[in-house]
Amino acid sequence: QVHVVESGGGLMQAGGSLRLSCTSSRRTLMHSAIAWFRQAPQKAREFVAGINWHGGNVSYVESVKGRFTISRDDAQNTVFLQMDRLKPEDTAVYYCNLDPRFYRTHSWDWGKGTLVTVSS
Repeated sequence: QVHVVESGGGLMQAGGSLRLSCTSSRRTLMHSAIAWFRQAPQKAREFVAGINWHGGNVSYVESVKGRFTISRDDAQNTVFLQMDRLKPEDTAVYYCNLDPRFYRTHSWDWGKGTLVTVSS
């Protein structure tokens, strides 16, 4: 079973930046399409951004377009989410998992996530 680990969250003022990292217990990210998700308090988990195996196909939820950038470094077995111009509504726990655009019925176990808190 693959175990993912998310890191890089923290407390940031609105307008600031954070970079999240997603890695796995085995070198499996380099063979997989990966997505970032987030779950705000009392809300359902939502897709934020996804990237395919080669990095040439990326997708973002409308609310983060132009502010967030997903990328991957297969040599490091890591997928990143660069978050710029943060807004209070970006406050959530962020998770990574298989990209549902490519894996409609399969996902890994969810990690613990990393908390992002944006103050106004």
